[in-house]
Amino acid sequence: MIALSIDTVEDHFGWSTDINAYNGELEPKETLPFPIIADPKRDLAVQLGMLDPDEKDNEGMPVTARCVYIIGPDKKMKLSVLYPATTGRNFDELLRVIDSLQLTSNHSVATPVDWQSGDRVMVPPTMSEEDASKKFHCGVFTKELPSGKKYLRYTAHPK
Repeated sequence: MIALSIDTVEDHFGWSTDINAYNGELEPKETLPFPIIADPKRDLAVQLGMLDPDEKDNEGMPVTARCVYIIGPDKKMKLSVLYPATTGRNFDELLRVIDSLQLTSNHSVATPVDWQSGDRVMVPPTMSEEDASKKFHCGVFTKELPSGKKYLRYTAHPK
């Protein structure tokens, strides 16, 4: 994980101390468990499309939006989420997404809405029933639907 901020390094130290104090650190420190890139001229923020045109600072400059990019080991973007500057991020949700991305890339499965690590997973609709029964020895459960279509198929988490 790495962060990009339009603030200076000095501002990061003060902000990091505040964040650590907010999170209950007994002795707040000036560091976080990830690096922060200082971009006070906003060069990278502009290149990466990270400025929120609707939110401005005291000088009328757009502030950074809360952008999240997840890049896979293959150096391809796997997820891009742009939160408005006024909306916080949910780190637990980001970790859930990373768990899903890692699982689905390694096991030819999909994850349903609200999936949590360890929950059952979905068989991709592109996989034939024959291939699914060969691949998932623990079985495949098909959700009965009014349409009669069999595209909601589940199997156990591949541990």
